Amino acid sequence: MGLANATFGLMGGFTVVTLPQMLAADGVSGGRIAEIVAVGTSPTFWAVLLAPMLDVRFRRRTYALALALLTAAAAAFTVLHHHRIFLVEAVMTAGFAAAALFAGAVGGWTGSLIEKEQDSSLGIWFGVSNAGAGSLMIFMGGSIVNRWSPPVVAALVAGLILLPLLFFFFIPAPEPDRMLASESFGRFWREVVALLKRHEVLIAMALFLLPSGSFALTNVLAGVGRDFSASPRIVSLLGGVGTSVAGIGGSFLLKPLARWMPLRPLYLTIGIAGALFTLSLLLMPREPWAFGLAMVGENIFQALAFAATYAISFEVIGPGNPLAATTFSVLNSAVALPVIYMGYLDGSGYDWRGITGSFVVDAGLGLAACLFLAVALRRWLWASWRASKAEAFDTGG
Repeated sequence: MGLANATFGLMGGFTVVTLPQMLAADGVSGGRIAEIVAVGTSPTFWAVLLAPMLDVRFRRRTYALALALLTAAAAAFTVLHHHRIFLVEAVMTAGFAAAALFAGAVGGWTGSLIEKEQDSSLGIWFGVSNAGAGSLMIFMGGSIVNRWSPPVVAALVAGLILLPLLFFFFIPAPEPDRMLASESFGRFWREVVALLKRHEVLIAMALFLLPSGSFALTNVLAGVGRDFSASPRIVSLLGGVGTSVAGIGGSFLLKPLARWMPLRPLYLTIGIAGALFTLSLLLMPREPWAFGLAMVGENIFQALAFAATYAISFEVIGPGNPLAATTFSVLNSAVALPVIYMGYLDGSGYDWRGITGSFVVDAGLGLAACLFLAVALRRWLWASWRASKAEAFDTGG
């Protein structure tokens, strides 16, 4: 189930690495490339406005199939016409919107099929699929873009994006809620508004919207290797293989940790530990090995935090939720927002005091957010855990 979401990770790797490589080869400036990537990935946040359609009329599997085809078509078109900058920007934005909605459809579909005790496992595999698939596209894209003709590259990229659809054959696909589909749109939107008022949804939104576990510093480190005297070869190696291994390994850490602590307090604990790790980097010499430690460590914490966000989202969805895809998309967009604004703030920190400024800004705001949430939400963070323990005691478990 988790690997079925790899299409989103593949599109992410194509958008943030493979496409910029093609544009740079065409002589497009670095600033313009950054603008294209920023606009192209923006649907990670705003595509949630279209997410409610994923819960009505057709199976979520049907929506996922259609959206995957649109995603692959956008990537293939971009490979063939990447010299047409404005058109590529529009097509990639539409394609990434399809990919974001695909993730919502798959997340809602699979999340509504599992039992509570499987939330962490599915969260882990969603994290693994994103980290592994993104790295695979980065590796494959860099290997084939400059070696083969555009039609061949377009076919390979599209085929790779569609490959995870093979997992769909092994996952049950229940019918959507026919009542929501058949009744008025007014009632449907009342259901959506009621969703956003649910206590557990609001708690999750508070955790995700603040930078308690964003670790956006990972997006800054790849461009500051020179601050650590790291050669481009070392930066590329750590940015590819290093971050892939760290991302997959970090995701798998969730399972043993989730046995020790409920997911919501665990998420804040990850954020606090990661912020302290970032602060410890201030004591390290500006040497290549310290850069490697920073790159790998930050990616481990980010992957672990993202796996926890997926698990919390699946816990909120629960089995048989008629608005599962909407719920997953809302929470996923909340996760994306601090990555966006913290990337900007970390960059401002670099302009202020170099890499030291980035470390201080990222760790300081992350630690402050975690401590604030731990105090403000202390009554609710352990509530579901206490309720489950009480239920187990009442039933003799």
